[in-house]
Amino acid sequence: MNNIKTFFWWCAGVQKETLEKYPEEHSKYFSIGATIFFTGLFAAIAGGYALYFIFSGSSYAVLYAMLFGLIWGLAIFNMDRYIVLSIDKSKSNFKQFLQALPRIILAVIIGIVVSRPLELKIFDKEIREHLRAEYLIKQQATIDTLNSTFENKYQIEYGQLNKFKTEADSLEITIKNDRQKLNHEIFGTKTNETSGVMGYGPYAKMKEESLKKQEIHLDTLRSQIQKKETELFERKEQEGILKTKILTDTALDSVVNIAGFADRNTALSNLHVKPDGTSNDATKYAVIFIACLFIFFECLPVFVKLMSGKDSYDIETAKQRTVHNYESTSNIDIEKNALDQLTEKRTEMAMKKRMDQLNKEYSESKDDSIDIT
Repeated sequence: MNNIKTFFWWCAGVQKETLEKYPEEHSKYFSIGATIFFTGLFAAIAGGYALYFIFSGSSYAVLYAMLFGLIWGLAIFNMDRYIVLSIDKSKSNFKQFLQALPRIILAVIIGIVVSRPLELKIFDKEIREHLRAEYLIKQQATIDTLNSTFENKYQIEYGQLNKFKTEADSLEITIKNDRQKLNHEIFGTKTNETSGVMGYGPYAKMKEESLKKQEIHLDTLRSQIQKKETELFERKEQEGILKTKILTDTALDSVVNIAGFADRNTALSNLHVKPDGTSNDATKYAVIFIACLFIFFECLPVFVKLMSGKDSYDIETAKQRTVHNYESTSNIDIEKNALDQLTEKRTEMAMKKRMDQLNKEYSESKDDSIDIT
């Protein structure tokens, strides 16, 4: 237990020897150190998962995730530890807040970045269903676009086909009506267009011959329709339009499984939008709440330090800092005074050194003149 306490004190950045003098502050700094440690640990896990999500599918994804998670966690831990240490409790609350403001801003950014991959995992099932629907809509839109382009390209052929179909439909109705009239004529049903005499007479015979001609023409139209449809089908096959089909469930699952970060992130952003265009506020606020939770957790070490009041340990460390600053300043003054006292002595030594050099130069010049003579 003592080792754990010492470790968390170290995480809080306290001086163990000084803190041990004040037992009432032990739990406080134990909690601050634990908060800093677990924030760093959580950042390591979140950062590692984020990188694993990015490199998912790679054989080195786990290694990259562990390495990045470790570096990321240590960086956040060290930064939190430094910020908590740098907050001077002897200053006003506003100045303390200004000291912590850069870390709070960074925590908000980190919270947003780190929370996104975890939100994608939390809402994975809903995102998959949303992507399935989106991919089906896109696939259907692609097929519709290809068919529309093909119909515009072969507009004349489609015009002929529609003309044949319209004529065939109209002829089928005419044949049906004429056959009904023929039956009325044969069975003696009196109408405006029948004689009312039962039996197969000349009028009935004429009607039947007309029907046969119309049926032959209808068969010709149907043959032309089938031929035209076959030609257009073959052209679709040649241009590869028939290969574009609605995805099966298995193919759709495969596409969803390999969906990238951009598609999943977009799906998460639009998750609260219902198919009819209305908004699902419950899902919307759930996503926002989770993001805010991560942001708050990232800011927690700084908030804990800011919320804690000035205690005995803070007063003691401030006193030691004042003494050490004064001692450093005093040492500078002592060194200056010592140098001032030695100025005269150093001047005499410098003059003597300079005189010795001049005498030496004079002796050398004198010896050179004697040699020349």
